[in-house]
Amino acid sequence: MPASFTCAPFGTLPDGRAVQLFTLTNAHGLKARVTNFGGIITELHTPDRHGRLQDIVLGFDTLAPYLGESPYFGALIGRYGNRIREGRFMLDGETFQLSVNNGRNHLHGGVQGFHKVLWDAQPFQGPHGAGLVLTYRSSDGEEGYPGNVDVEVRYELTDDNAFVMHFSAVTDRATPVNLTQHSYFNLAGAGNILGHELTLDAAAYIPIDAQSIPLGEIAPVAETPFDFRLARPIGAAIGAEHPQLKNGGGYDHTFVLTPSGGELRRAARLVDAGSGRTLELFTDQPGVQFYSGNFLDSTLSGKGQTYAYRTGLCLEPQHFPDSPNQPTFPDTILRPGQHYATVSSYRFSVQD
Repeated sequence: MPASFTCAPFGTLPDGRAVQLFTLTNAHGLKARVTNFGGIITELHTPDRHGRLQDIVLGFDTLAPYLGESPYFGALIGRYGNRIREGRFMLDGETFQLSVNNGRNHLHGGVQGFHKVLWDAQPFQGPHGAGLVLTYRSSDGEEGYPGNVDVEVRYELTDDNAFVMHFSAVTDRATPVNLTQHSYFNLAGAGNILGHELTLDAAAYIPIDAQSIPLGEIAPVAETPFDFRLARPIGAAIGAEHPQLKNGGGYDHTFVLTPSGGELRRAARLVDAGSGRTLELFTDQPGVQFYSGNFLDSTLSGKGQTYAYRTGLCLEPQHFPDSPNQPTFPDTILRPGQHYATVSSYRFSVQD
């Protein structure tokens, strides 16, 4: 069957604006549902080794829970993914104070980050699959950031079973930009993710303090619980006595990828042996944040299940946290005349 898309209502915001839910289906029957509120992926259905489709992302059935204190389920993140220390940075001799929404730090774009705004959305059906183009203007001063930033995100569910994400942005004033996607995956569809086997193509990671702010160094993964260069279960060493696991409450760290030269390369591979479902992340970004669902605590439920401790994990392609305050990290400042453009892809297959 050819790739296709449909559109349906998904509720109304408190100010009366209508929200839409788009269903993308590829030629093999894989299905993704995306809402233009927050660019959120609400569902993603992929087959197991017997061809049975199951939803493999955490989320909600309705709009209302996404308006509350959702832990970024499926969300499009910006202007700046991850944390900025004390919500403050200096740029071109001027100090900027951002909103603070994670203890005393700024997290994932702030209180009204890109995950909490209504995007303009245009679905499309192309030669390689079906997709959605999301656009938004982030105004000068929004959450404390300088400059007007025009953002476009292109999601596409391709006929070769990949969910591809193109992020682009331009600005009229220098500003930090670090866009990512915050889906929580569970390839089994239920239960915890500790038995999932993970490979991370990273020889180093970024240590953090107790507030999850980088210490300013890049540390080798060798001979630590952070060594996923060879596939192993997530739960194999998550309970080890290690100060970094204590600081993150488990894994909640950026892994440093081999420089890509702007090209896509594999960052991670995730396998659920029970179902055979396999996810591979390809990206041109310098890092991937691996988060093991440490703060899920059974207070949220959706789509027929309760989201208990470590029932989902995130693999977020991105630049490094707190880069505006870390001079040794790759630059994340977008300037007028420059074009921010990155691409990442979640590719799905089945292991025999």
